Amino acid sequence: MWHSPTNPVTVRSTGKRTFMSQPSTELKPSHTRWTILAFLLLISIITYIDRVNISVTARQMIPALGLTNVQMGQIFSAFVLGYALFQIPGGRLGDRWGPRRILTLAVVWWSLFTAMTALAPSSFFAGVLGIWGSLMIVRFLIGVGEAAALPNFNRAVANWCGPQERGLGIAITISGIGVGSALTPPITAWIMVNYGWQTAFYWAGGLGILIALLWFWFARDRPDEHPRVNAAEAALIRGDTPLRNAPVPPTPVPWKAFVRTSSVWWLVLSYTCFGYVAYVYLSWFYLYLVEVRNFSVLRGALFAASPFIAMTILCPIGGWVTDRLSGRFGVNKGRPWVGAGGMALAAVSIVAGAAIEHPFIALAFLSLGAGWLYFTIGAFWSSTVDLSKAHAGTLSGIMNTGANLGGTLSPTLTPWIADQFGWTAALGVAAVLAFIGAVCWLGIRPADGLRRGE
Repeated sequence: MWHSPTNPVTVRSTGKRTFMSQPSTELKPSHTRWTILAFLLLISIITYIDRVNISVTARQMIPALGLTNVQMGQIFSAFVLGYALFQIPGGRLGDRWGPRRILTLAVVWWSLFTAMTALAPSSFFAGVLGIWGSLMIVRFLIGVGEAAALPNFNRAVANWCGPQERGLGIAITISGIGVGSALTPPITAWIMVNYGWQTAFYWAGGLGILIALLWFWFARDRPDEHPRVNAAEAALIRGDTPLRNAPVPPTPVPWKAFVRTSSVWWLVLSYTCFGYVAYVYLSWFYLYLVEVRNFSVLRGALFAASPFIAMTILCPIGGWVTDRLSGRFGVNKGRPWVGAGGMALAAVSIVAGAAIEHPFIALAFLSLGAGWLYFTIGAFWSSTVDLSKAHAGTLSGIMNTGANLGGTLSPTLTPWIADQFGWTAALGVAAVLAFIGAVCWLGIRPADGLRRGE
């Protein structure tokens, strides 16, 4: 249990929201919240290892299991379906039961099914539904588990980070997407080549279960429940008032207030645009480098990591910037400035990268496009907390459902546009959507909260 600091606290006003300076006390804040964020970062990396590894092992799985490329594509899509359908339930469970338990259960769930991917071709389901059907079920269930990850990351950050660190906290966590996406192909390929594709799934599943157990051992839902949080850190996390982070009983989800609040609609629309652009990189960037920019297979594999490196660098920087701007100018300026600015810069970078002929300069601009896109992560996810801290998990699940809608369209629509009009047009559509996402931020006012009138 935490105790109130004996010395006064300096408070600075930022319009409708107030951020608190570090307590004026000789006791230095403990660093438990940063350890919590480190665990969330590890889990974030695990989500993308378990998500992306099958795209690497597919090269051995397709001939070994007698699958076609179309069937493997359908297996990929089964994950996306489960992931999209369970975003909101996953967030709601985190709001109701806390991120410690829900993240533990979710990681163990999807890690077990990741390991079962290696057994699916010989499982009971394979005897009934065939190899294709059993893999479809397993990948769908992995998606169901991973759907709880990001909303519960946001729930944990809402509980563990004060308003002056919230954008940075969620940005550090989600930067694991870039790390996981960059590390998974070489690690999975090495395991597959040396020990077989099945071992790659056993390794990934075992690693996830280990991290889940360590998370459950160390984490607590709230700072006031953690024995390693001292009074100074507790005051820093509380932000502006001693009651700000006080435990509150679960309340019904204010669905009507969500619908009435225009900021929620604009936020979801902007993040839908974000999802479309992000999945262009996740799905097609490697093939674009090899087939359009004429990189060799090996060089293409190497330089395809560039956007993810840019994401990893610019994502936490964007979180830090949105916190600093929000602290100085208020949340209604600090979040939209970063959200709109990052997406507008992403649009400009993508247009430049598509138009420039020199392959390495084009690569640099396109990678910057991904980096600027993820520069906005802190603004997006912390805005859901600003709008409704009590229901941050549910609201972020709604927002991320929008991203997955865009992500569902992008892998199919992008190559069709490229076939019909060329890759410059396909990337141009992504740039236009990034710009639309930037414009949406003009209607987002996170500090105003939810509209609850009749």
